[in-house]
Amino acid sequence: MEEAAGFYHDELRSEDQRTKLKVRSLVGLLPLVGAVLLRGEPALEGVRRRLLELAQRYPSLREQWAGPVERTGPDGRSAPTWLLSLVPRARLERLLSAMLDETEFLSPYGIRSLSRVHLEQPCVVDLAGQRFEVRYLPGESDSWMFGGNSNWRGPIWMPANAMLVEALYNYGQFYGDDLQVELPTGSGRRVNLVTAAYELIERLLGIFRPDVSGRRPCHGEERRYAEDPSWKDLILFNEYFHGDTGRGCGASHQTGWTALVAVLAHELARARRG
Repeated sequence: MEEAAGFYHDELRSEDQRTKLKVRSLVGLLPLVGAVLLRGEPALEGVRRRLLELAQRYPSLREQWAGPVERTGPDGRSAPTWLLSLVPRARLERLLSAMLDETEFLSPYGIRSLSRVHLEQPCVVDLAGQRFEVRYLPGESDSWMFGGNSNWRGPIWMPANAMLVEALYNYGQFYGDDLQVELPTGSGRRVNLVTAAYELIERLLGIFRPDVSGRRPCHGEERRYAEDPSWKDLILFNEYFHGDTGRGCGASHQTGWTALVAVLAHELARARRG
């Protein structure tokens, strides 16, 4: 992480040069997904013992986990719980501040793959006499690079969002109400990370939910899905979704990954049932 920015950036390296890429993209949020909970089962004693041995040999590794704390698991029983994470708490809070900011990553429909700040402030890099630019593109690409696909330039991508939901839940299970974040950033409203995970699911489900006129954001301005009885209950699982409007983009049959939304809907329903 670049501490001054509170964000993970990529770096291009050549034999005699290092160039920081000051892009605020989903790639910089992905360290968040490296979060695993270790609960007090006897089978995990060896894992915890090995972690302590490694910490004695490499003290800097001790920042990568926290605990144990007593937490109640899904079975309703309390047990010592450890958090093994790539992102220590101080960095976690800074990353979440960016991720949950509606002027950056947080869309009404999920987490964008590129911060919206790059709409007005594109990242520009000059390499070997060539100028390269990364600008926020919430829908289709404005060039034929990668076949016109702009997954990583702004749209919402269901697999990455599902991993972020799981990570938020794991962090929330460990920290409980001891760690709360503003949602959205700057609103003054503070929630724990389990609540943040469920509210992110709500935004993702909003891509597919009809409004009072029957229009679903995923269908964009195509009215037949809202007005034609033969079409209105058909939902497309697009490849990715517009970062501002939720409109489906790319292939319309990506059941291989966009169907993850069904798993998220199930988890939300289960949580509400208690």
